[in-house]
Amino acid sequence: TSRVVMASTKQYTMASIDDNHNHNDQDDDTMMLAFAIPNAGDTHGKVMKVPKPTPLLPGFALIRVLRAGVCNTDLEILKGYMGFHGVLGHEFVGIVQDVCPDGDDDDDNNSATMIGQRVCGDINVGCSKCSVCCNTAQLDSVCSKMSRNHCPNRTVLGILNHHGTMAEYLTLPVRNLHIVPSHISDQEAVFAEPLAAACRLVEQNLIHYSNADNSNKNDAPPAQHQQQRPPDRVAILGDGKLGLMIAEVLGREHTMRFGSDTTSTTTTSDSSQNSNLPQRPILFGKHLHKLDLVKDSSGVDCKLISEIQDPTSFNGITAQHSQQYDVVIDATGSPKGLQIATGLCRPMGTLCLKSTCASAEPFNAAPLVIDELRVVGSRCGPIDKALELLALKDDDDHHDDNKIKIKSLHVSKYITKTFPLSKADEAIKCAEEKSTMKVQIICNEK
Repeated sequence: TSRVVMASTKQYTMASIDDNHNHNDQDDDTMMLAFAIPNAGDTHGKVMKVPKPTPLLPGFALIRVLRAGVCNTDLEILKGYMGFHGVLGHEFVGIVQDVCPDGDDDDDNNSATMIGQRVCGDINVGCSKCSVCCNTAQLDSVCSKMSRNHCPNRTVLGILNHHGTMAEYLTLPVRNLHIVPSHISDQEAVFAEPLAAACRLVEQNLIHYSNADNSNKNDAPPAQHQQQRPPDRVAILGDGKLGLMIAEVLGREHTMRFGSDTTSTTTTSDSSQNSNLPQRPILFGKHLHKLDLVKDSSGVDCKLISEIQDPTSFNGITAQHSQQYDVVIDATGSPKGLQIATGLCRPMGTLCLKSTCASAEPFNAAPLVIDELRVVGSRCGPIDKALELLALKDDDDHHDDNKIKIKSLHVSKYITKTFPLSKADEAIKCAEEKSTMKVQIICNEK
């Protein structure tokens, strides 16, 4: 199936382009500009002319890319992660140009309505035929949308056997596409995929908020026999792009459930634990200017990592924070960050790994065994939920059930710089700088 999907997008013969990007009329009709890794094993990419893809498989759409985002995963791929070669990128917003019919009249009619729509997309492309895609074992309900993410035959946009978003055009199945509300700008819509990755944590039910969360589980005792358990104390480690998106999502989830007047975790551990109010999530990072982006608007508290480190303690963490958190989310993408996250997590707590990296540095896994930590990976999430968050506006941002005010996300504040596709190599260099937040690439004008 992977080979078929690659064929459906015309396996590219990577050809260099001249400095002026001049081509004859035939080339202009069949070729497009892209930023690609030319060959397997290469650890560099470049702006090139490549064949324009054609959606040959039934149900696939041709999408004219408006904007693409540069993600840390893209930078890791350029270091050799996944061994990928082809067009890079998996964050985008674009307009559906064409759809290959699949022979079913109803499906074809529905697909036809997508032409002209502005969309974002799920990056995992399943085969639609295996037991995972068909949810044969009914695992979606207990494994949080397993079929969306884990087809064993899947390709992944810009990551695994499927050309990505840093190009004028791409192809994806219509079933992967989500229509972007008209009042969400292009630069905001590009955040749908990384924001969805943060929403995945909520979708996976990794955080305990109340006993009602477990009431539908088969092994849960009757409500009258359940011992009341306090909400989980949550730590987020890493103030990079993904860490900040996680803070935006989990802070608002906390506010939606408990209101904004909950306990600040910047107080001492003892005083927080004596309060009857749930603690807000806390984001640990290295850069005050990055922490400032979320501390007043997202519903999380923020703290510098340097303030919680103690080289004299057995795990390198101060007593106030050592093993104090029920759920720790590591978004650092580094073995050193994972070591700090392990020290923050209480025995038998949950350690969630949210980042991928190409590092070969050693890591001591003994604390995971000694403290019997539950280690959980977390990857792609629900694009529709991300778009709901992006659609929040200051004049209507209330939670419908409890009338709790949820602040809108102003994600444009994270954009450091925007580049045209012809200068995508400069965009990558900018994204590699430590001071950079988010870089976007304009692939086509509307």
